[in-house]
Amino acid sequence: MATAEPLVFNWGVISTGKIAGCFVRDALVDPKTRDVHDIVHKIVAVGSRDVQKAQEFIDREIPGDKSVKAYGSYGEVYTDPNVNAVYIGTPHTYHYENARDAIVAKKHVLCEKPVTSNAAELRSLLKLAKEHNVFFMEAMWTRFQPLVRELKKIAEAGELGEPVVLHADLSGDFDIENIPKTHRILDPHLGGGGLLDLGPYPLVWAIVALYEHPSNKSNRPSHISGSMLKTPLTGVDSSTSFTLTFSEADLHAQAVLSCSINIAPQVPGVTIRYRKGVIYVQPPIYCPTTFSVQYYDKAGTGKVVREEKREANYEGKGWHFQADEVARCVRVGKLESDLWGHDKSLLEMDIFDEVRRQGGYKFPEGVEKVA
Repeated sequence: MATAEPLVFNWGVISTGKIAGCFVRDALVDPKTRDVHDIVHKIVAVGSRDVQKAQEFIDREIPGDKSVKAYGSYGEVYTDPNVNAVYIGTPHTYHYENARDAIVAKKHVLCEKPVTSNAAELRSLLKLAKEHNVFFMEAMWTRFQPLVRELKKIAEAGELGEPVVLHADLSGDFDIENIPKTHRILDPHLGGGGLLDLGPYPLVWAIVALYEHPSNKSNRPSHISGSMLKTPLTGVDSSTSFTLTFSEADLHAQAVLSCSINIAPQVPGVTIRYRKGVIYVQPPIYCPTTFSVQYYDKAGTGKVVREEKREANYEGKGWHFQADEVARCVRVGKLESDLWGHDKSLLEMDIFDEVRRQGGYKFPEGVEKVA
């Protein structure tokens, strides 16, 4: 029996920054190396505000492929008939405008996280995507990685019992005293600070382990509590902690989440504590390569009777799994992913809005395009 030819999925890339480079390099890894035989990704266009920068990006990231179009505007990527979907890797305060323009041009969209500056912008984009019948997804790449899927299977199998407390942190020392105040992590006009830049990663673990847990029955947190410590350099949050309480269904659990821009990452990066055991996820939590599971002799004792370790091995850095998801969804006509649907991005942005409200962090005038 003949094997069906894989779908060649054509991407247009918006931005020529570091993150866009990571996405492109992974998208071009031979999919067979991760046992994917139904999809092949191709970069057909790169857009920048400077055509020379677009060409330099192509020469650096896609050497030898003379067919890739370099455009000196984003609009030319959106109107290129060969582009199936657009990957948006610009700073998050530009996501709304970039995604809106792509959607209006009837292009499917994979938009970097955080997907917008606030929840109102996201709701506007989702309404627009529905009107234009296009697929839209936040690029929460962590959710699609095989190690995370494996962790979910173990966590939800029942042997560990119910989750009770989750701790997750993503921090990084950006040397904020010695970098320009226009750096993305410090500039409030770019939505700077720990929460929006780093916060999606601790939060994704709370969503995976608690919000998605069968006992939660898709209920949102019953309570959100947040606190921010701001840097006097620019007024953005240098450290933020927030707690999510889940108590609306059979699940009764809390997520204690944190992010900082002036300290090293915490080890382990994620700890998920269950009645009958615990899971430790080693950093980097956005793309973990290993986690361990400790099983107790019985609930509540803390006496470890068995320990298992899982590791991930694949070519690339882990960005390509989300690209596979987009292509498969588009192929069958889906407008959102089952794994990272619109509800989860909306939950994320609603939480961030509330934490910023409690922390008194308001963006400068004009940053939020929809209020």
